[in-house]
Amino acid sequence: MNLQSSDFELFGIPSQFAQDRAAIDARWKDLQREAHPDKFAAQGAAAQRIAMQWSVRINEAYQRLKDPLKRAAYLCELNGAPVNAENNTAMPAVFLMQQMEWRESLDEAQTSDDLEAIGAQVAQARKETMQKCGLLLDVNHDFAGAVQQVRALMFIERFASDVDARLDQMDTAVRGQ
Repeated sequence: MNLQSSDFELFGIPSQFAQDRAAIDARWKDLQREAHPDKFAAQGAAAQRIAMQWSVRINEAYQRLKDPLKRAAYLCELNGAPVNAENNTAMPAVFLMQQMEWRESLDEAQTSDDLEAIGAQVAQARKETMQKCGLLLDVNHDFAGAVQQVRALMFIERFASDVDARLDQMDTAVRGQ
């Protein structure tokens, strides 16, 4: 193993967006077993420190690979198209209008049915955006184009969290009555 390897190389999987989550999970467990610091106790403190570094590196890679959004952003970055979401928030007007409509709907939602309907729209948008990401990354190898979809997914994920939070608030209020 090489600390400089990409996450994909480290896990021995193809460098692509489409992945089998169960295979990533299984490989993570195998790698953690191989690098567990306790396995190196007889070899001394230095060997255990190196094993700990490997364990941390494996966990970092796992966190990126298991999450489709993080995996997409990582693929873009590996291929010279960093997302730079903190510096670049420009999005197409159509997408921004959709976000505004969702926000208004969320503000006006009165019932859990209203919120679940919004959640369904968001889930559909997420699914479509994921499919576009897969096409751009794995088929077209258009990493710069995929950056726009990754940023859209970031917006969608954040909004989905807001919808879930409102649902939780509503459930708490109903239980408290």
